Amino acid sequence: MTHDRNEALSRKRCRPLPPLAVDAVGLAEMLSLGLRTIRSMDAAGKLPSPLRIGGRVLWRTAEIRAWLAAGAPDRDEWAAIRAAARK
Repeated sequence: MTHDRNEALSRKRCRPLPPLAVDAVGLAEMLSLGLRTIRSMDAAGKLPSPLRIGGRVLWRTAEIRAWLAAGAPDRDEWAAIRAAARK
């Protein structure tokens, strides 16, 4: 009986966690843009720098939200804003 109750409680608590990082497809979905637009913006330095993990290119979702809140500056300006905030 206790096992069934614990299982039911754990199912209630298990909600999918939002991703910490997204690939270009996820970023396109997050920003309501096309994949080609994301690729172009990345190549032009208009997005924050991505992470490269195991051959994958990923963007931190928290950083993307902060970047948007800052007005979506280009990569160099965003890097300067972040560097100033760290001091």
